[in-house]
Amino acid sequence: MRSPALRHVLTHLVTPLLMCVGMGLAYMGAFVTPEPNHLPVAIVGSGTETKALAQSVKDEAGDALDVRTVPDRARAVGLLESREITGAYVPDPARPELLVATAASDMGAMAVEKVLTPVAEAHDAPHTVTDVAKPVDDDPTGQGLFFLMIAVSIGSYASVAVLGGAGAALPMRLRALLTLGVSVVVSGIGAFLAGPVFHLAHHDLAGIWGLAWLYSAGILLIGLGLHTFLKRWTTLAMMVLFVMLNFTSSGGLFRPELQNGFFGTLHAFWNGAGFVEGARSLLYFDGDGLGRTLWTLAAWLVAGLAVTAVAGAYERHRTAPASPAPHEAEEEAEEAVAV
Repeated sequence: MRSPALRHVLTHLVTPLLMCVGMGLAYMGAFVTPEPNHLPVAIVGSGTETKALAQSVKDEAGDALDVRTVPDRARAVGLLESREITGAYVPDPARPELLVATAASDMGAMAVEKVLTPVAEAHDAPHTVTDVAKPVDDDPTGQGLFFLMIAVSIGSYASVAVLGGAGAALPMRLRALLTLGVSVVVSGIGAFLAGPVFHLAHHDLAGIWGLAWLYSAGILLIGLGLHTFLKRWTTLAMMVLFVMLNFTSSGGLFRPELQNGFFGTLHAFWNGAGFVEGARSLLYFDGDGLGRTLWTLAAWLVAGLAVTAVAGAYERHRTAPASPAPHEAEEEAEEAVAV
């Protein structure tokens, strides 16, 4: 190709085109066709009739449902509150009841009603639907925490290009300190949005800020370290790690029981899922499961510190470290903000 300017433009177009492909595959693969995939539900009771009913539901649903029996309604409520099941059916002859927990997953509650309502209607008695964990009135679907995660994510990964590109002339130690400062600001913005602005968090706002800080700091430190090695490809890497794989596996819209095995597996250890489930635990389930999500976010933060440390050592041992030209740093920052 004879024109260096044209070659330069075409080379830079590779990144957005790859983002287009990646976003399409990730979002459409995760969200377009949600359906139950080993959705955990319970049938309440202990007699032979209850076991026979549970078996018939399982036989009809196949792999869509994981059906268990529990001895009483209180036990079913406890399992819902610990998010071990998504719904339960109480086969009372006079008034059968469906139990759901919308705060754990609005879509999950809807799926439970869809698959268990025919079972309840078979008893020829009007059934009730009881929500044992409702979201706050300001967030009726419980999906506000997912959009909060998106805001904190964008503030974090978009800052990486500035810290890594425009700040490349600074020593790694100073960049790392700036990164921690940015994480405090980004998480503070997130807490402000969650509390005073949109009232998602009616209590434990300090805890939401702490979760947001762990989440943001992990993303920023990983990005800062990767920038040393990937340069302008860092934005694409961050999009893959913290948008394509992260938003889709977070459980903010569909929990893993409504997704295929790939995204369901990522949900077990990805940082977005750690933030969303941690916030749910804190706000709606009396902290149940919070410890596990804190370990997840802490592990990502440690990974970020490790990547940054390796990058710092690499920069120190280079014989002739070169800072990117100013226009290259500006291009990286503009590219990151644009997406």
